[in-house]
Amino acid sequence: MKARRLLRVTAVAMIGMATCLIAPNLRADGSRKALAKPQPEYPELARKLRLSGAVKIEVVIAPNGQVKETKTLGGHPVLADAAVRALKGWKFEAASGETTEILEFKFDMQ
Repeated sequence: MKARRLLRVTAVAMIGMATCLIAPNLRADGSRKALAKPQPEYPELARKLRLSGAVKIEVVIAPNGQVKETKTLGGHPVLADAAVRALKGWKFEAASGETTEILEFKFDMQ
């Protein structure tokens, strides 16, 4: 009985310690803060075609904060290309490992 209780207390302590070690790298919303985020330019072709709408991009961010990979999840390809080009200039805060974020860009005709 004492061994089982000791095992339970040890497990709880290990979970608590792991949470403390991981917590400093997490933000309340689970995302990394963007330090530089140039906005996408509205493509001339999109203006001519009168395209507007949202684009969702999945972004893999390296530990040093550079955008490592992008994957378009939705949106018109012309608008998505503009968003991906802009993301190449984004810089995020450093972290202990890679993270994946889903970002949404809105393109509205003005």
